[in-house]
Amino acid sequence: MVPWRSTEEGVVTDKVLAWYERFAQGRPGCIVIEATGIREIPSGPLLRIGHDRFIPGLKELADTVRRASKGQTKLFIQLIDFLSIRRRPEPKKYFERFLSITDDHRTRIGGENWTEQKVRDYLSTLDQAELDTILTTREIEDLRMGARERVTDLQFSHIKELPQVLPDLFADAAERAQKSGIDGIELHYAHAYTMASFLSRKNDRTDEYGGSLENRARLPLEVFARVRERLGDKFPIGCRFLSDECIEGGSDVNDAAYFGVELANAGMDFLSLSRGGKFDDAKLPGVGDAAYPYTGQSGYECMPAYISDNFGPFGRNIAPTAFIRKAIRDAGFDTPIVVAGGIHGFEHAEKILQSGEADIVASARQALADPDWFLKVKLGRGHEVRLCTYSNYCEGLDQKHKIVTCKLWDRTDMDQVGIQKSDDGKRRLVAPAWSE
Repeated sequence: MVPWRSTEEGVVTDKVLAWYERFAQGRPGCIVIEATGIREIPSGPLLRIGHDRFIPGLKELADTVRRASKGQTKLFIQLIDFLSIRRRPEPKKYFERFLSITDDHRTRIGGENWTEQKVRDYLSTLDQAELDTILTTREIEDLRMGARERVTDLQFSHIKELPQVLPDLFADAAERAQKSGIDGIELHYAHAYTMASFLSRKNDRTDEYGGSLENRARLPLEVFARVRERLGDKFPIGCRFLSDECIEGGSDVNDAAYFGVELANAGMDFLSLSRGGKFDDAKLPGVGDAAYPYTGQSGYECMPAYISDNFGPFGRNIAPTAFIRKAIRDAGFDTPIVVAGGIHGFEHAEKILQSGEADIVASARQALADPDWFLKVKLGRGHEVRLCTYSNYCEGLDQKHKIVTCKLWDRTDMDQVGIQKSDDGKRRLVAPAWSE
C-alpha cells in the first residue's frame, strides 16, 4: 500500500517509520514495503531506492520492523518502475503547447495552407464532437486524460531501450535493499506500470519484447535473472503480477497461467497475484488532475468496495489465483502462491489455505483497519478484530495523494500526547495501540 508518507525526494521519514512500526507490532509473517521507485523520477511522496543515499533510511526502516515485531516479521520491498504520465491539460494549453501539428490536421480542417499557429487557434474553438473528426485516438486521449507514455512507443529511444536499461536498474535497487537489511524482494509486475505493460496482451511492440506470450514474458524474465545474479541463490525474490487485466483486449487468466509457469520455471521464490488496476478504463480526470488507474472497472476488480455487484467485494481473486496455481503445480513446480483481494477474516483465509487455492494469504485494507488482527486471532481474541468495512475511504485518500489512514480509527483519541497528525490536525496517522 502506498501511504504517501515519504517526501518529494522519496526518503524514509519519521512518518514512514511510525507507519511500518505500527504494522510490525501486530507481528504478521511478512510486511511488503510499498511500491518503491527504482529510478530518479519525481513522483510525489513515494519512496525511492534509485540511489545509494536511500540505503540509510531503508536500513532504519528494516531495524524498526525487526524491533517492533520482536523479530517475528520478515520485511520485503516492492520494486516498481513507471513511465511518464501528465495531468489532464486545459484544452487551450494543450493546443498551444503540446499538440504536434501535422499535414493530416490541416487536411481534415480544410486548411492546407494554414500556418501552424492558425491551426492551433482554430482547434481551440472546436467542441468535442468536431475534435473527434480531426484528432487521432491518441491525441484525443492526451487531451482528455493527459499524455501517458506506453511501452509500445518505439518512436522514442528511451522507450525502445527499456529492455536494455531496466534489468540493471532493478538489480541495482534490489542490491540496495539487500544492503539495507531487508529480507526479500517483490518485483512489481502488476497494474498500470512498466513491467505489467510488457506482460499485457496489448503490448504489440514489433521487437522481441512484444506480441507473442514468449516475447511479452521476455523482459520480466530478464529482469528477474539479473536480480538473481546480483543477489545470489539464497535471497528471496518473487514478483506480483496480474491474474487478469480486466480490460478489453487485455491479458486474461490463461495468459497469467502461462506467465506463472514461466516465472516458476525461472526460479522465483514466490508469486503474488493481484488483478485489474489499469489506466485503460480509468475515469476521466478533472482538468489539472492525473488519471488514476483504480477508477474504472479494472480498478474496481483490484479494490472492490462494499457497494458491489452480485458477487460482492470479498475474494474476487481467489478462483483466478487457484486456476494459475493449478497450472503451475501441473507443470511440476511447488512455488508458493500468494492470494490477495478482499480477504479479511480468519475463517475465509484458512479455508483458502486448506483447500489448496493458495499457499499464502495477503491482506492490505484489513491490515490497515486493524494492524493487530493477525496477533489477535493467534491469541484467540478474534472477537476484538476491527473489521474493514470496504468503504474505500483509504483508497479515496490515495487517489488524491493524501496521507492514507482508516476511517475506523483516524479520529480516535485525538488528544493523545505525541501522536502524529495530518497537516490539518484532523486525523491521526497511526492506529491506536492495542495491548495483548
